[in-house]
Amino acid sequence: MKSVVLVLHPQRDEALALAATARAWWEARGVEVTTWSGTADESLPPEIDLAISLGGDGTMLRTVQLALPHETPVLGVNLGRMGYLAEVEPAGLEQALERIAAGDYAVEERMVLEADIDCPGEKRRRLLALNEVIVEKTAPGHTIHVAVGIGGHPFLTYVTDGLLACTPTGSTAYNLSARGPVVSPQLRAIVLTPVAPHLVFDRSLVLEPDESIDMTLLDGHEAAAVIDGSIVVSLCAGSHVACRAAPETARLVTFGDVDFHTVLRSRFSLTDR
Repeated sequence: MKSVVLVLHPQRDEALALAATARAWWEARGVEVTTWSGTADESLPPEIDLAISLGGDGTMLRTVQLALPHETPVLGVNLGRMGYLAEVEPAGLEQALERIAAGDYAVEERMVLEADIDCPGEKRRRLLALNEVIVEKTAPGHTIHVAVGIGGHPFLTYVTDGLLACTPTGSTAYNLSARGPVVSPQLRAIVLTPVAPHLVFDRSLVLEPDESIDMTLLDGHEAAAVIDGSIVVSLCAGSHVACRAAPETARLVTFGDVDFHTVLRSRFSLTDR
């Protein structure tokens, strides 16, 4: 380990304190440490060996966005409410660093979505999402009409507040709030879930990762494509958003101490009846 970057929530005192602890720990071992202040649509330099996220799931998503182009491993330290993506709690930070330095860890690969966004008169954009890509209304009191194709074939036109395509990792985020299915993060699949649809058919679809989802905005109501809750692209009528599994993968540091289902049970305080 030669170079580590710390990505932290800038308005959390606990994040600042943990960042100071992590910096001192690594520098005492001759490792170069930087604190990242770039935006989520930039990327980390290729020479970074490890990125450490100090914050909630939003900070973790931002860190993954930064790390994706070079598939830099990311360790998540949970300072938020849910912490689905984080591997350790603040009290376990130094022990986690010791295990990483000793090579006592694994890197879990997670599927990522790529979204090609094509708006009339604008340059096409390719963006990556660990959780989800959402096409949603931005004007209150209106719905949007979205024509959906799956695997190159027309499927259905939705009248809805929004339509989201998510990875298994993202199935416990916005998808869960929209009553979509919980999917094991080890699977490779794309979940398509409508948000408050004005249709008899309101079910989620679980699709093969190689099946593309093509969403075309049909009317003039204001809408946006939102990537992992932080990158927002305004859409106009005729805008096209195509989602599919990306060749890149997110690489998350894990110690194998707690499995996904245990985290799910804990975060929702699930108990036997």
